[in-house]
Amino acid sequence: MTDIPQMLHTLSRLVGHTPLLALDLRVRGEARRIYAKAEHFNYTGSIKDRMALHILRLAHASGALRPGAPIAEATSGNTGISFAALGRALGHPVTIFMPDWMSQERKDLIRSFGAAIRLVSAAEGGFLGSIQLSEAWAAETPGAFLPCQFANVANVEAHARTTGPEIVAQLGTLGLKARAFVAGVGTGGTVMGVGQYLKGLDSTILVHAVEPANSPTLRTGHKIGKHRIQGISDEFIPAIVHLDQLDEILSVDDGDAILMAQKLAERGLGVGISSGANLLAALMAQDRLGREAVVVTVLSDSNKKYLTTDLMREEPLKPGLLSPDIEFLGIGAAIRGCDVCLPDPAVRSCG
Repeated sequence: MTDIPQMLHTLSRLVGHTPLLALDLRVRGEARRIYAKAEHFNYTGSIKDRMALHILRLAHASGALRPGAPIAEATSGNTGISFAALGRALGHPVTIFMPDWMSQERKDLIRSFGAAIRLVSAAEGGFLGSIQLSEAWAAETPGAFLPCQFANVANVEAHARTTGPEIVAQLGTLGLKARAFVAGVGTGGTVMGVGQYLKGLDSTILVHAVEPANSPTLRTGHKIGKHRIQGISDEFIPAIVHLDQLDEILSVDDGDAILMAQKLAERGLGVGISSGANLLAALMAQDRLGREAVVVTVLSDSNKKYLTTDLMREEPLKPGLLSPDIEFLGIGAAIRGCDVCLPDPAVRSCG
């Protein structure tokens, strides 16, 4: 039987404390710098490991998740990969419910970790259908645990306790403070958690949610249109997202996000489509504050989960895009996670 406390301790050494990168760019001939957390350095290669590990740790501590009990979750991909890998490492059978239009790499990775996967068609309800089917499955499965990422406040707490403090500590080594934080909204855990921590230190810090201009769910309150930025704008506003606690919503065209991610890869930084969107939105936030403003975002995952998507195809240019006016010059600096210690003794620090 898995020694769960020891395994949780081991896994905690593999999640978080990701590098903070200084990305140097030229925008319409003007030098710019954006700071970004490189979240593909996490255990399964995405920011979702932070939330998944925190939820599993709390569930074991409270008894909500018993040793060997089954786990089920509805996801657009990265969360499913995280719960599949972390859940299996802790000795749990895992079943993932996911819309069938997600990338093949996501499906294959979930299966490779030994998890079962139930693909949900648009006719069955897509994302909302995935949630409903996972709840129905759990109701019929004795001892089943549902992380409920879209409604679980532990999702927000994970980022308030790790991602936010890491950003502040890493910027602090450079004598800098964030003026704004920007992140795409899938579950909303990242933007709400980091925002909660940053605004708790300084209420004037701006915190922007990012969504596809092609499908502005946050602005409309419901699904509208289609988009290609997998992992954000999942057809509804999650329960843990409180728009009144955030600043202006920033919208990015999915084609623009693809072009930006392609530019990053061409200079050696392979990230997913949502990372391209985050970087473009960070530049928009910086436009509002001034080009010297310290703006931080996240590179949510790598490009390896998008090899069968439009990220690997030629993207047509169209009027109004920002990325054609941007040149990515490279990584100006990287502050390692373990170069800093965090104030919260419950969070792994140096050593």
